[in-house]
Amino acid sequence: MSSRAENVLHVITGPTAVGKTELSLRWAEVNNAEIVSCDSLLFYRGLDIGTAKPTKAELARVRHHLIDVCDVAERMDVTVYVKQARAAVDDIVARGKRVLVAGGSGFYLKAFFGPVADDVAVPEELRAEIGAKLESRGLDALVAELWALNAGGLGNLDTANPRRVTRALERCVASGKTLKALGEEFAAKPGPFADFSVKLTRLDREGAELESRITGRVEAMVREGLVEEVARLRGEGLEKNPSAAGSIGYRETLAFLDGKLKREDLVAEIAKNTRALVKKQRTWFRTQLPEHRVVEAGKATVEDLFG
Repeated sequence: MSSRAENVLHVITGPTAVGKTELSLRWAEVNNAEIVSCDSLLFYRGLDIGTAKPTKAELARVRHHLIDVCDVAERMDVTVYVKQARAAVDDIVARGKRVLVAGGSGFYLKAFFGPVADDVAVPEELRAEIGAKLESRGLDALVAELWALNAGGLGNLDTANPRRVTRALERCVASGKTLKALGEEFAAKPGPFADFSVKLTRLDREGAELESRITGRVEAMVREGLVEEVARLRGEGLEKNPSAAGSIGYRETLAFLDGKLKREDLVAEIAKNTRALVKKQRTWFRTQLPEHRVVEAGKATVEDLFG
């Protein structure tokens, strides 16, 4: 699509349980918009209760995109997400509607503000070779190989993280370039939505109020059948997808089903881990998002969201 000045993405984000769903629906209804989800768990069919996925009634109020697009055993990655999100955005705009992006998954959210993936193609044989090397020789051997290929240093690479070290080595070997050169090329790339302007609003709530909402939400999830949902999803291959199986609400319920957590402790454990997630989300939003508007969700009107 060619760049057009009137193309605007409205983006609402904020921590878990802050109240994004209802405010997004209200804004979309008033502004002739459709919603593009930016929540990394709403992609998966069947992950309903544990993700607080919009209900059928809510989905009927406003057309949504990027919800229920994968089976639970499949994995979504950011390049697939960007391709599908771009197609959805182009379709919405072509039909004369506004676009509202809603969700709190930072890695996917970044796609709307800049590049998220480089163009380095890593052959499967190379990936297997480096994976085998990690298994047989350990992380230190991969870090040493990276140093040999990067005389100028490894930048801010977390050399204690096997996944990041492995990916860095794959990209250096596949491209024949240093991490610094790859980083400079990446920074110069236009983002997948560079032809749109972005209006970004972050919702927040006072700490005690948000904690109360988290507890109430988790209690409702368990009451509405979270345990039964996870038991069913386990049979559909939930644990083949580490991102889904390891997410808050699902990992604790799997632990309960395996006898590692008592039923009476389930709500407290999920709520505790959700509060820890919210703390991380808030830090990420403050440090990683571009300049944006912050709105108190409990007092916000539709008119407040984007000024």
